[in-house]
Amino acid sequence: MNPNHANHAPASAGTDATSAARLGHAIAEQLAATLSTRKETIALSVMCLLSGGHLLLEDVPGVGKTTLARALARAVNARVTRVQFTPDMLPSDLTGVSVWDPQARAFTFHPGPVFSDVVLADEINRANPKTQSALLEAMEERRVSVDGTTYDLPDPFFVLATQNPVEMEGTYPLPEAQLDRFMVRASLGYPAPADERAMLVGASGTDPVSRVRPVCDLADVRVFRALASGVHVSEEVADYALAILDATRRAPEVRLGASPRAGLALLAVSRTHALLDGRTAVFPEDVRTLAPAVLAHRLVLRDAIPGTPQAEQQRAVLARVISRVSAPGSRR
Repeated sequence: MNPNHANHAPASAGTDATSAARLGHAIAEQLAATLSTRKETIALSVMCLLSGGHLLLEDVPGVGKTTLARALARAVNARVTRVQFTPDMLPSDLTGVSVWDPQARAFTFHPGPVFSDVVLADEINRANPKTQSALLEAMEERRVSVDGTTYDLPDPFFVLATQNPVEMEGTYPLPEAQLDRFMVRASLGYPAPADERAMLVGASGTDPVSRVRPVCDLADVRVFRALASGVHVSEEVADYALAILDATRRAPEVRLGASPRAGLALLAVSRTHALLDGRTAVFPEDVRTLAPAVLAHRLVLRDAIPGTPQAEQQRAVLARVISRVSAPGSRR
């Protein structure tokens, strides 16, 4: 842990399900105590980080997307780099660039902001598609190739992107290939009236992230991920997840259904959800509960309804699809 925080008792993933669950809850409780964000969104964000995926936060401006991203990074004592995406941004602004060094008579690579534990890609859909696609290799392969040379990224490496709804002016829809690399999409929504009132009457000019205390370090995150990967998935549960994936591909409302990568992501988050519940096996309820956050943003619909946000339509279609899939009758 950072010596600056040595006076705080850190959580630890330990080597068993109980210790791992304690770690996850400690992170979530730290965020909930300092942010005016719904607990469901905080839980999804923490699960995504602990599952080794990437998170897409989509909502209107001003509801705290960037604040949540910074707070999550601080809670796990991670190095965080914020990148403000703009229409004139170049891919090299993200990945880095090789510069000629006349003294060494060679090119020297200057790493870009993507070389960080946590990369906050702020308003990612403000950038042009070419720059958006520069994240693809980094998000999937955990490495970056520049001028024919490949550079490894830190472990863990977590991209937390924020975007405004695509219906707003000045936005570029993310391509399907990039959306598929986000494990979870979440929405903050407006805070509860009591929480918003507390913000309004509170002291002005204070940063809520400064009150977030690191509760663990990245080594604990790696231990948690190793434990989560060993959570048991029975054939019955795997068949249920597969049935949901297949149903999205066959649904008449859907032009492009969930990919195999989506299935891997769904079970990865389900394993984390089970571990946070102190269990060593995934139940069908885990899969069913997390499917909307993991699958909805990956669906490409045939007919969009004018005037209705795309995310809302995707969630509605997925809910109908899941309702047509029979869940296993008992826990295993």
